[in-house]
Amino acid sequence: MKIAIINGPNLNLLGTREPGIYGSQSFEQYFAELHKHFPEVVFSYFQSNIEGELVNELQRVGFEYDGIVLNPAAYTHTSVAIGDAIAAIKTAVIEVHISNVHAREDFRKLSHVSGKSVGCITGLGLKGYELAVQWLIDNHATKHA
Repeated sequence: MKIAIINGPNLNLLGTREPGIYGSQSFEQYFAELHKHFPEVVFSYFQSNIEGELVNELQRVGFEYDGIVLNPAAYTHTSVAIGDAIAAIKTAVIEVHISNVHAREDFRKLSHVSGKSVGCITGLGLKGYELAVQWLIDNHATKHA
């Protein structure tokens, strides 16, 4: 099974960015743990601070991978293009957020991604990625749950 993990803006700073909200572990450290936890999965990882690059990556993996775990970060609330890219691909996408976006500023309650994804995991820290991967494995990454 091939699963892509795609992270949006500022997530390259995990481990140093607002550790009270996002924790003190880098995503690279966590990604190594995911590999150990799911040895049967072939993972790819992509992070960008640029909206168009995230759209390009969704399109690149969206027809050949078995599942996508996407944390669009702040683009969740602003990017119609990312939502449209999810709708255009065949691969199932699970939206993940490290923090509980619904307990934060009001503008974070709007998502252009949730309605196009098969599910959304929010507020469970990095554990949300693991839960998303497990769901994709258990459900064979069905686009329409």
